[in-house]
Amino acid sequence: MKKTNASDTSEGPDSFVQLCQEFSVSGFTAVPVKFSSGCQSCQLLYLKPHQVRGTDDIRPAGRTLFVLNVPPYCTKDCLHRLFSRCGKVEAVNFCKRPGGQIYTDDPSTFFPTSQEIRTFKVAYVVFEKPSGMKKAAGLKLSEPFVLSTREQPVVTGMKKWCQKYTQDRPDVGQLQSELDSYMVDYDKRKQEELEREKSRGEEPDEEGWITVTRHGRTPGAPRTEAMEKKALKREKKKRSRRELMNFYTFQIRESKREHIAQLRKKFEEDKDKIATMKANRRFRPY
Repeated sequence: MKKTNASDTSEGPDSFVQLCQEFSVSGFTAVPVKFSSGCQSCQLLYLKPHQVRGTDDIRPAGRTLFVLNVPPYCTKDCLHRLFSRCGKVEAVNFCKRPGGQIYTDDPSTFFPTSQEIRTFKVAYVVFEKPSGMKKAAGLKLSEPFVLSTREQPVVTGMKKWCQKYTQDRPDVGQLQSELDSYMVDYDKRKQEELEREKSRGEEPDEEGWITVTRHGRTPGAPRTEAMEKKALKREKKKRSRRELMNFYTFQIRESKREHIAQLRKKFEEDKDKIATMKANRRFRPY
C-alpha cells in the first residue's frame, strides 16, 4: 500500500481526496490549497464551525468558520475568494493563536502600530448568513485551491521585501499630509473633551484646579488665604520628607545628641509630674 504525503500531488483529483482523508483531524474538514498553479506541493487548511459560550460581536456564533493551519502567505483576499463560493463573506480576521487578539490592518502608512503575522495563523471567516457557514464547513475540493493567480497575485519573497523597503522610505508630501490629518483629529478630540467638561460643570479655575467631591466634580471655587496657607504647609511638609537627612557624620552625631537631650528633658518632666501627683494625694497611710 502506497503512503500519501502532503507534497504528493501527481496522481490527479482522486489523490487530493485521498490526501484530505488521510491527514484529516477529528471534527475538522481538510481543504487543500497551494500557493500557485506551478507548485508541486499543497497545504491543508482545517476548518469547522466556530463555537463560543458567550456573545462575541467580532466572531458571532452560527456564522463564523474557524480555520487552522493558515500559511503566512495566505491573505484575507485569498480566503475571501475561497469561501465566497459557499456564501457571501462578511469579514475575515486573523489571530496568532485560537481565541487570541484579532489582528487589525493599521490605517497608518508610515507609522504602523501593529505588526504583520509572519507565522502560521488562525482565521475566523464570518459569513452573512448561517447557511454559508454550514456549506463551508463541509467544503470538498477535487483539486487544491490556488491562492496566487495572475489576476490577483500574492506578493512574497524578494518582491515583498522590496515593496516594504519602498514603503519604509515615505514621500515627504504624503508624510506631511498624514501628520496634518493626525493633528487635526487630535485637536478635534481635545476640543470635544473640553466641551464635555464644560457641559458637566468641570471647567477648571484660573489656576487649573477642579474640585472633586463624593458625588463627582464640582466647579472650582476661588482659593482663600487660609486654603493657600494650608497648601503651602502641606507642600513644605512633603519637601521636608524628601530631603536627605543624616547624610554626613556630624549630622548623625548631632541628631543623636538632640535625641538624648529630649529623652533627659522628658525624664525630668515625668519626675516632676510624679512628685506633684504624690503631693496631691489625699490618702496617706504613712
